[in-house]
Amino acid sequence: QVQLVESGGGLVQTGDSLRLSCLASGRNISTLTTAWFRQAPGKEREFVSIINWSGGSPWYRDSVKGRFTISRDTIKNTVYLQMNSLKFEDTAVYSCAAAPSGTRWSRSGEGFDYWGKGTLVTVSS
Repeated sequence: QVQLVESGGGLVQTGDSLRLSCLASGRNISTLTTAWFRQAPGKEREFVSIINWSGGSPWYRDSVKGRFTISRDTIKNTVYLQMNSLKFEDTAVYSCAAAPSGTRWSRSGEGFDYWGKGTLVTVSS
């Protein structure tokens, strides 16, 4: 059973930084493509960033490019999302999700078999 647990959210001010962590158990992250999604109150879930099972091909949505960085530590079996220069519009519940390598996935969330419960990021303006 694969479990994903996020941490690192909190209340910060505009311009501050946070680092989110997604700790995986039950499977090595080197066999998982891992993504971060977010959902703001009253809005649709958004695909934020992804790193593939080999640790390459990071992708970011346009609104976070240059500010967010996805990375991973295979020894700690953890994927990170470093968020700098946070903006009010980054406020959301951030969730990590994982798809087994070789699985087809989509930015809507299809194909991601494993999901964490999320961590809340609140950016005050």
